[in-house]
Amino acid sequence: MTLCRIHFPGTQFDDMELPPHQPLAEALTVQNSPVLFGCRTGLCGTCVVRAEGCVTPPTADEQEILELYAPDEATARLACQLDVTGDLALCKFEVGA
Repeated sequence: MTLCRIHFPGTQFDDMELPPHQPLAEALTVQNSPVLFGCRTGLCGTCVVRAEGCVTPPTADEQEILELYAPDEATARLACQLDVTGDLALCKFEVGA
């Protein structure tokens, strides 16, 4: 089985590897990730990241939340909703940055 490498550019967090389609929110914890999770269901927006790499497109519900927190940001995603299908880089999203 090919594993997906998750990279956190600009941080001191180590890369991690996950099987494809494993829920990212279950694998990321405070100890191993700069991504914060408040709800883990896609409603609160604390886990908005810039995601570059292999992920499925956002659902309509996720896109609705992204339009509130990250309008006009094509790479913005809710980390709790990501379906990772290959290597991926995640950067913390700063509102207004």
